[in-house]
Amino acid sequence: MGAVRDIRPSGLWVEQPVKLPIHLMVIGRPAEEVAETLPRVFNLCRTAQRMAVRAALGLSVAPDEEFELAAEIRREHLVKLCLMLPQKLGLAPLPVRGDTDRALAEVLFGGSLPERLEDLVNRPSAFQPMVQELIRRFAPEEAVANGLPLSCDVEILGERAQENSVGTRRTDHPLMQDIEARYGRGPLWRVTARALDLEALIHGWHPELKVLSKGHAIVPAARGIYAVSAEVTDGRVTRFCRMTPTDHLLCKGGIMEQTLETLPAHKHNEAALLVEILDPCTPVSLKGLPDA
Repeated sequence: MGAVRDIRPSGLWVEQPVKLPIHLMVIGRPAEEVAETLPRVFNLCRTAQRMAVRAALGLSVAPDEEFELAAEIRREHLVKLCLMLPQKLGLAPLPVRGDTDRALAEVLFGGSLPERLEDLVNRPSAFQPMVQELIRRFAPEEAVANGLPLSCDVEILGERAQENSVGTRRTDHPLMQDIEARYGRGPLWRVTARALDLEALIHGWHPELKVLSKGHAIVPAARGIYAVSAEVTDGRVTRFCRMTPTDHLLCKGGIMEQTLETLPAHKHNEAALLVEILDPCTPVSLKGLPDA
């Protein structure tokens, strides 16, 4: 994977492999070959990547791809919310049984998610213990990344720090606004964003591919927004750029750096949980812990 670069806030940071030079892997190759190869090489969020790459390269996107995209996001949210995060929090896995989407929503969230934090904390549901545990572990303004601009069509391909996460598309929900006002954009805000995204999928939200201009496409993905910009000449790729939610998560001054920077020293034992919540799609190693 090459050398490593690090993100080093005060006392605690993550180490990650240097990004593969994707443009060198694809420049000069046939567009169709690139569109088939990249989603296999980077197989997380495969449907989102396939759609964005094909659209940016001017290739056709199958009509049923958006249904596959919804299923992909739903699947990743269910795994994260029902299995991985409860395990990290010392809780039992959340039940995912239910013959219908309505039954699933009733089990996980007690129906639709409320608009106020108090109701979220007090309403009996499978999600309730996770919310209560996050509040117990993280006080207001701990492990937060506040104030980053939300990713938008114009800025999404830029490498500057920005809020490219599931929360980006749920910031207008009253529950998210209530949590942000009380706790900041921290663990509770981010986990609730996943729950809201899953709840939206259960109730019929369909993520859509968006072609902004020729050669520039963006797609909602399980971790945020996936963007590709490319040019094709005589059937071969002559320019290629992509930005993933993880690229923005791990950039200088980004969500990961700010989150670790605002984690109090006496809570550094929670750093692995934070990485699980932030969910980079590339391996990272925590550094600066007492036993690291």
